[in-house]
Amino acid sequence: MKAMILNKITNLRENNAPLELVDFPKPFPEDKDLLVKVSACGVCHTELDEIEGRTPPPFFPIILGHQVIGRVEVTGKDVKKFKIGDRVGIAWIHSACGTCMHCREGNDNLCDKFEASGRDAHGGYAEYTTISEDYAFPIPGVFSDLEAAPLLCAGTIGYRSLRLTGMKDGDILGLVGFGASAHLVIQMARHNYPNSLIFVFARNESERAFARELGAGWAGDIGETPPLKLNCAIDTTPVWKPIVKTLANIAPGGRLVINAIRKEDIDKEQLLNLDYSIHLWHEKEIKSVANVARQDVRDFLELAAAIPIRPEVQVFRLEDANRALLELTTRKIRGAKVLNLQ
Repeated sequence: MKAMILNKITNLRENNAPLELVDFPKPFPEDKDLLVKVSACGVCHTELDEIEGRTPPPFFPIILGHQVIGRVEVTGKDVKKFKIGDRVGIAWIHSACGTCMHCREGNDNLCDKFEASGRDAHGGYAEYTTISEDYAFPIPGVFSDLEAAPLLCAGTIGYRSLRLTGMKDGDILGLVGFGASAHLVIQMARHNYPNSLIFVFARNESERAFARELGAGWAGDIGETPPLKLNCAIDTTPVWKPIVKTLANIAPGGRLVINAIRKEDIDKEQLLNLDYSIHLWHEKEIKSVANVARQDVRDFLELAAAIPIRPEVQVFRLEDANRALLELTTRKIRGAKVLNLQ
């Protein structure tokens, strides 16, 4: 099968083609696995973290990709939940132990044995992949394959982030950074909280204009002061400066949720600018988001179909995955980037 593989950790500023197109052995499903013929796979900023070693794969070569849509081609002998021909999605959560306290409570995203698709197991930058039936998700028919792909991470992590803000109708929500995840969060927030204002902070005007198209009440640069204080905010950027800037804009008792697997170190010195009285006093909170739970994926897909959310996608061929990743590094973004394998 054709696959784009990562052979080693690399610096994207020095190597803008980290993935290699190869003929890779077609995987074989175990007893509870599905062999999935991939039709689409979203391209995520987390793949940049994998490539550059901030969240490194445990082995090489590795096939990246954790926003996977495809159809079941073969089922293992113990599979009961899916049949051949079913359309399924594969998300960041590839497996968890199933028995620890976190798994029993439905927080399998916090499991010590959490494994990620496209990092700890081969993902969707390939014509075929496998997944346990317990970690595959039916995809609502309202979405095309290309639309559905970014729902599996950008949408689901955005859903978990929005839930963790504790937002109430009438609150002012800030979205810091406006890429694949934020352009789906704004659609959720407008649906769930119709009396709320949404302010967007983005570093280029094209992203700010896109945010206004989707209903932002105000859009400005990362360092700008919004017209009103924020009751809650979600940061989707890969760096530290927006954290400091956003905390200054949070109202007393407000919460900032950081939606990132890792942060880059290029501007870590920005944290030295934290002033307790400005950034943290008055019971402000900071909360991180760690992975996604299976229930997040299920709940979000149901909500996304009901709204319905409409992802905006930029489509690339599998062999152009390096170009899609390069555009992420240079912030050439409008909505989500998706590899089309059909």
